[in-house]
Amino acid sequence: MNIIYIMADDLGWGDLGCYGQEMVATPRLDQLASEGMRFTDHYAGNTVCRPSRLVLWTGQHTGHTAISSNAYYDFNRGETTVADLLWGVGYATGGCGKWSLGREGTPGHPNLKGFDDWFGYLDQGDAHNYYPTHLWHNSEKVPLEGNVLTGEKKHYGLVARDKVTYSHDVMVDWMLDWIREHSDEPFLFHAHFTIPHANNESGAATGDGMEVPSVGDYQQMDWPEPEKGFAAMVTRLDGDVGRLVDLLHRLGIAERTYLIFTSDNGPHQEGGHSHTFFDSNGPLRGLKRDLYDGGIRVPMIAWCPSRIAAGSVSEHISGFQDFLPTACEIAGVAVSDGTDGISYLPTLLGLKGEQEAHEFLYWRFKDKEAVRVGPWKGVRTSASSPLELYQIGIDLEEKKNISSEYPLVVRRLMALIDRAGGADPR
Repeated sequence: MNIIYIMADDLGWGDLGCYGQEMVATPRLDQLASEGMRFTDHYAGNTVCRPSRLVLWTGQHTGHTAISSNAYYDFNRGETTVADLLWGVGYATGGCGKWSLGREGTPGHPNLKGFDDWFGYLDQGDAHNYYPTHLWHNSEKVPLEGNVLTGEKKHYGLVARDKVTYSHDVMVDWMLDWIREHSDEPFLFHAHFTIPHANNESGAATGDGMEVPSVGDYQQMDWPEPEKGFAAMVTRLDGDVGRLVDLLHRLGIAERTYLIFTSDNGPHQEGGHSHTFFDSNGPLRGLKRDLYDGGIRVPMIAWCPSRIAAGSVSEHISGFQDFLPTACEIAGVAVSDGTDGISYLPTLLGLKGEQEAHEFLYWRFKDKEAVRVGPWKGVRTSASSPLELYQIGIDLEEKKNISSEYPLVVRRLMALIDRAGGADPR
């Protein structure tokens, strides 16, 4: 079986039609959900991108990973990734988009972490710019025609003066070509696209960091320009997912391919875009950099025509750390004892009675911490703050702090935080 994992960047739980979005068009992702499974309670590894990706790659939560913030990190602890494990049993491994966990010449380069091929951005900061002068294919710089940077130091080399070649489009085309070339063998492919992350530097320079070649049909809307750009970016990504699905059908490999779509964390409020304009977090509280659910609960759609029941919805509580054991179970690979994840393959296959549940999920972002245990959610907004307690099942918006009403639950969740947190990573 093939596995394709698509990750959007800063896409909120409420940014897709199948999760309640009414202003931004996402017909192909909505169709994917109607043909597959939509998860209601899936969580990113963190509330910002680099540590969230580290959780995904290693199957460990942020109490055990090397970083819990966007501090620079390049796998210098020698961690094993899901790509390492699948490559070890003969899978072709490819990826595109934002890597962010190791530049050229470091131990974190994707070719040293299980990937035969990676095309895109190695550096996280470079990935802000949708019109860079080059991308990376493994260790080779690939020039992008016509793009010229302003050269101003205050822009950190991340703002283009001449915008000709849109990086996202180039990466999508490369992804489709790679899948064509490897369609006769089992493969793992990660597409970690940068849409709809803002170019923060361009936003600071111009007031609009939502870079996209055209806003298309949104031009007629009486919206601020950054909101037109945001909507156009999401709809563009939606269409590209549709192109991928169409290709899988044409190649005759749709029936043997698991496709997962998600986002690296909650919605942003950057580059002139406001997360409230499209209600990007839906009914959830918070956004990127928060550990309330709006910052960490993300959309997830799973699709495989021969394995996943069409139109199914799962309330299974899961997180990024679960992808490694899930992919390994699909590929028939043994998982080491070091993972914090639990395979959600039984849920994908409709075997609800066989699905193991988490005792708890844990997050740390700098000095913030959160834990979820079934219907209970605990949040600490700083190391010195008391634990806030919410009953997610009846208070999805995390409005009513009930810590004073349930002291025993607070004590239990604090014990789990102390157990999970360990030494404070960066």
